[in-house]
Amino acid sequence: MKIFVTGACGYKGSVLVPKLLAQGHEVVAFDIMWFGNQIPPHPKLTAVKGDVRNPDEINLDGVDAIIHLSSIANDPCGDLDPKLTWEVSALATMQLADKAKRKGIKHFVYASSGSVYGVKDEPEVTEDLELKPISEYNKTKMVSERVLLSYKEDMTVQIIRPATVCGYSPRMRLDVSVNMLTMQALTKRRITVFGGNQTRPNIHIDDITDVYCFMIDNPQHTGVYNAGFENISILDIAERVAQQVEAEIVVTESNDPRSYRVNSDRLLATGFKPKKTVDDAIAEVIQKYKSGELKDEDRNYNLKWMQQEVFK
Repeated sequence: MKIFVTGACGYKGSVLVPKLLAQGHEVVAFDIMWFGNQIPPHPKLTAVKGDVRNPDEINLDGVDAIIHLSSIANDPCGDLDPKLTWEVSALATMQLADKAKRKGIKHFVYASSGSVYGVKDEPEVTEDLELKPISEYNKTKMVSERVLLSYKEDMTVQIIRPATVCGYSPRMRLDVSVNMLTMQALTKRRITVFGGNQTRPNIHIDDITDVYCFMIDNPQHTGVYNAGFENISILDIAERVAQQVEAEIVVTESNDPRSYRVNSDRLLATGFKPKKTVDDAIAEVIQKYKSGELKDEDRNYNLKWMQQEVFK
């Protein structure tokens, strides 16, 4: 199968693309490459540096399926330039879906976000709850979902709402909770927790990328799926980190009240089974840091890097 992956050089894409290649697929890795390209060369890989906002740069000839990861990731980055966020994360999705239909592509996997629910009081967040996004990032994800679902009669549409992703990637992110707290412990021997009691869902990067591979292999499962398997508090994450790295935990006040538990029963009912845990992610980050493969540098923090390299 020939698969077109947008955002292919990002945190998730850099793990996903080698998996797709290992499964025998041909992959077109499309990315603007603000953070570079850490995907190893492969005979079946075509890496394209391009802007998802420009349909003329997107060649879908011979493509069987699209995995759309591209977006301005996380709330602070989305707020840097709301116009850019809407163009990259919503308008580009609309244009890509339209182009896919015109090209007769029958399979579209979209990486949405569990943050589209906003603040929820329900003990478990399921896919049928009302969406109340509160940031530009969340809003663009919701709009993109609505657009893609309007094409469900024309193609297989699978929308994944991941929890917070954790674990090592060649294009690392240290601005997501598990990775960030682990790096704090490694470099400062001190973990700062804001609030701490807020419960958040998590998913290992190997599991979320396996979800996308699973969906490519199982087009019969359509619609929207939550993907998060460990609902744990920020303080609990810090304590798990401190079990593997000796570090002091300091709890301070937080102005972020969001606390929710994601229910992923719908995904589990398809037969998908997660294989890794938050503890695995912590251990992997520690190992990569100690081996010298991972460094605490600005490139690994989306907001810092975009302020320096994109908006300079």
